[in-house]
Amino acid sequence: MDFSGPAAGEKPHAVCLPFPAQGHITPMMKLAKVLHCKGFHVTFVSTEYNHRRLVRSRGARAAEGLPGFRFATIPDGLPSSDADATQDPAALSRSTMTACPAHFKSLLAGLGRSAAGVVPPVTCVVADSLMSFSVDAARELGVPCALFWTASACGFMGYRNFRPLIDHGIIPLKDEEQLTNGFMDMPVDWAPGMSKHMRLKDFPTFLRTTDRDDTLLTFQLHQVERAEDADAVIINTMDELERPALDAMRAITPAVYTVGPLNSLADQIVPSRGSPLDAVSSGLWKEDRSCLQWLDGKKPGSVVYVSFGSVTVMSNRELVEFAWGLANSGHDFLWIVRPDIVRSEEAAVLPPEFLQATKDRGLLASWCDQEAVLRHDAVCVFLTHSGWNSTVEGLCGGVPMLCWPFFAEQQTNCPTPAWSGVSVWRSATTCAGRSSRRG
Repeated sequence: MDFSGPAAGEKPHAVCLPFPAQGHITPMMKLAKVLHCKGFHVTFVSTEYNHRRLVRSRGARAAEGLPGFRFATIPDGLPSSDADATQDPAALSRSTMTACPAHFKSLLAGLGRSAAGVVPPVTCVVADSLMSFSVDAARELGVPCALFWTASACGFMGYRNFRPLIDHGIIPLKDEEQLTNGFMDMPVDWAPGMSKHMRLKDFPTFLRTTDRDDTLLTFQLHQVERAEDADAVIINTMDELERPALDAMRAITPAVYTVGPLNSLADQIVPSRGSPLDAVSSGLWKEDRSCLQWLDGKKPGSVVYVSFGSVTVMSNRELVEFAWGLANSGHDFLWIVRPDIVRSEEAAVLPPEFLQATKDRGLLASWCDQEAVLRHDAVCVFLTHSGWNSTVEGLCGGVPMLCWPFFAEQQTNCPTPAWSGVSVWRSATTCAGRSSRRG
């Protein structure tokens, strides 16, 4: 199909569709702002659930948009809720595949009908790779679609290798004992795009199932294979960081473009704080602004920053274990404890003895401006879940990382011998001054 660009004098119009979870919305918003600053009219599409969360966390102004940058919403297909929490990944994956396609097609058709005299006609769709149904919607409208893979390239190829692992009879697992009897230590040195030191347990965790029809396994495999149908794939990484995985991606889908690290790119292109575009937000939790003020009062290179992202959950026993680890470290710490960080069947309860022991050197907050925290001179080390946004932000901030990967491709991102970019990392067992970590 031949795609025509914008008419003379009209701005190109990109419709940006993130997967409806914070870790996907954040980089899509950065990319949308960069496109806007490069002359695009942008329509940013949220689910109704996340739109309500955004308004509650940041106020109505954050979702009002501005000239040339508009918000739109579609239903996600899940039961209505006003919870301040990330939706269940499996349920969200099923609903986006079944409920969202028709709503997104209707939205695109509506933008086409209302475009004359109001907004420029839609000229392209930029959608999260996990919303690959957008390829079909864009083709029906007669415009190109670029899929945005928000995770790592090695994560993409980790999922893409699910197919040969299935064909080899390695997954799904034969029984749950294989999770603990050493089977997961199996070397997988033949997987395209992956390190020669790869083990089965270093692949994304969705293969750890005995069910061939497991929702997350089949969902992720479907999405990465559908990337071949897109007009382009955009990825938030650098060729220097993940060249083997990117070479393998380009052997499958030649039009792969690296645009990372997006946080640095956005810092260079998007107007600084106080601009109208800065008020346009993607944050689904309200930030505790006291975090930066607290860090201002600390010595350089003295604070451990702890955050496990927007999806990770743990048992209360694990939460308490981390608490006493921080207490016994002897270091000051800033710990982000989301309201939903403990599994729903349990309550998040920290021992009073821990709170008393750390009252003069620890700060607990529910959410923060992580990029600003990682740039702060007081921070010496980052205890992280190895989500890709956090990983890239830690690298850009020059902060050593201690890793506790939870699920998905976090195990693949984690700096183990299986990671193709391991030479970029520095181990962090003690806090060190920021100057010793640069250069």
